[in-house]
This record gives sequence, structure tokens and C-alpha cells, in this order.
Amino acid sequence: MSLGPLMVDIAGTELSLQDIEVLSHPLVGSVLLFTRNYRDPEQLATLCAAIRALRTPSLLIAVDHEGGRVQRFREQFTRLPASRLLGRRYAEDRRDGLDLARSVGWLMASELRAVGVDYSFAPCVDLDYGVSEIIGDRSFGRDPDTVAALGAAYLLGMRDAGMAAIAKHFPGHGAVVADSHIALPVDRREFVDMEEDIRPYPVLNDNHVAGIMAAHVVYPAIDALPASLSHRWITEILRGELGFHGCVFADDLSMAGAVAFGDILERAHLAYAAGCDVLPICNDRAAVLTTLDGFQTGLVSAASQARVVRMRARGERPAALHLDARWQQTTQRIALLSAAPTLVLTEGNS
Repeated sequence: MSLGPLMVDIAGTELSLQDIEVLSHPLVGSVLLFTRNYRDPEQLATLCAAIRALRTPSLLIAVDHEGGRVQRFREQFTRLPASRLLGRRYAEDRRDGLDLARSVGWLMASELRAVGVDYSFAPCVDLDYGVSEIIGDRSFGRDPDTVAALGAAYLLGMRDAGMAAIAKHFPGHGAVVADSHIALPVDRREFVDMEEDIRPYPVLNDNHVAGIMAAHVVYPAIDALPASLSHRWITEILRGELGFHGCVFADDLSMAGAVAFGDILERAHLAYAAGCDVLPICNDRAAVLTTLDGFQTGLVSAASQARVVRMRARGERPAALHLDARWQQTTQRIALLSAAPTLVLTEGNS
């Protein structure tokens, strides 16, 4: 059985009978885990093993695990720094900042691989314009060259651990206020004015980034559809003009940023026709069941399936990480980074 384009979620810390039925459907190719699916590393490893045992080839397992505010598993995992802290370290010492970003990427990926997770949706390479409700300290900073350099270093660290990286949110979510989880953001800039937002992506592509996630943001000067559903953005610009040949992920199709563009089947068909390989539908089991029942299986191409398969983690799963010198050194550096004082401006500062 091949891996299908749908990415779905499960309800708890173990598989239910309905979960097993859904995950066994040929349209499903991957599972996205959330905090509700985690109790401790041993339970998570058992859950991942149960998911893998359902199919051949086994389903891919993913999680949002950037660090800072976005880290699904916390207890008995290293508390990863927000990307902004890595950006600040880079501003102080570029060489050390790049080395730290690579080490944090390696540590994040190694800890996830140890329990059976294939990939994390990281790094976030949106620019921080200081206006977004959802990006903020998830960004490495405002400067596109800084973001590109740190994103590439983080990617290489993930690769060191055998994990593929997924850059997000193409072509850029940082210049809009609204959070696409709860509203439809609209960015009214012309294409030429988005050059800085797009600039990190060719750098990451040169470093063979495996995946890119498209944003639920409308850029009306370019297309009336959000980037995640837009053939113009994904096939013409990302794949055509930027030359990206890896796996393209839509952002979650159940999010508010997508619901204005039809029912769940219409959204799924739009995203797939636009060029997305993976269609996440999470936190809405009814929408998943509707899609499994009505998605046109003839749309699924062999080329797209091959791109999905290449997201699988590679190499031996790490063991006894706490005894690894790189893990010990990186956790110490993270602790020092997180404890560093932050300058607070008052009326007396200039």
C-alpha cells in the first residue's frame, strides 16, 4: 500500500478502533501528533511503534516541535529555545550563533527520532515584522539574511540526526497581524515588496531542504487564493521560479485561514491541484471522514507519493542520548542561553 496525501491526527495516548480504521485507509500517509498524545517518552515510543505496525510501508509520524511556544512534548524532553534567542546569539557572535542553531536542530531531531517521530515542522523562517499575533519569537529575526543563515544551520543539524527539515510558512506569514488558526490573514503587498520574505527559501533550497509548508495567507496582488491553495504560488513560483523539487505541505486545512474557500473536500482538492503533496486535516475527525469518503483517488500521482516517502527519517535511531557528549554540551548551552538576561528599556535608556 502506498502512502496517501492526507495527514491526520489521533485523539489520545493510544490508538482507538476508529483511529486504526482511519489510519489504515490508503489515502492516509502520515500522522500529526499533539500534546494530548504524549504522557512520557516510553508511552510515546509505544504509540509510534503501534502506528508504524499498521501499514507497509509504515505511516510517517510528524509533530510541531520548534521550541519556545511551539513544542508539543515538554516533560522529559529538553525545553528548546525560541528561535528569537538563536537570532540574538547570532547578532552577538555569528559563528557561535550558527553552531548553536545547528546543535539545537540536531538535539531536537535526535530526541524526537529516539521515540520514533520522523519529522518536525521546523524551522520557521518567517521574518519578524513585530506585528504578527502568531509568529513573533518563533522567528529568528527581521533580517532575511540572518533568517536564511540560521534556518540553513538548523536544517543541517536536523539532517545530522537523520531528520528532514520543513521550512515554513511560504511565502511569509510575518507581515500580517491575524493568526491563520482563527482568521484569514491578508497581505496586500505587491510581489516585488515580498522579496525579503522569500529570500531565505533559495538559500534553504541550495541546502536541499526536504519540505516547505505553505501559508494560509492571501496575497491578493498575486492570487485571490491563499498560498496553500494557490497554483500560482506553489507550482509556478515555488516549484517553477524557485526550483524547489521537494515535498510541499499545506498548512492544516481545518484552520480558519482555509475555511472561506469551500468545504473540506473543495479545500483538499484545491490544495492538491495547487501542488501540495501533503494535506493535513487535524482536530476535526468528521472532516477527515468526509475527505476519506470523497477525495478523488485518481488525483494522487506517483511523483507526489515519492516526495512524501522521502520525508522518512534515515539511519539508526539514537540511543542513550543523555550519555552523548553533543547532547550534554548542547543542553548546557541552551540552559545558558535561556538564562541570559534580557535588556529592558525604561525612560532612562536611550
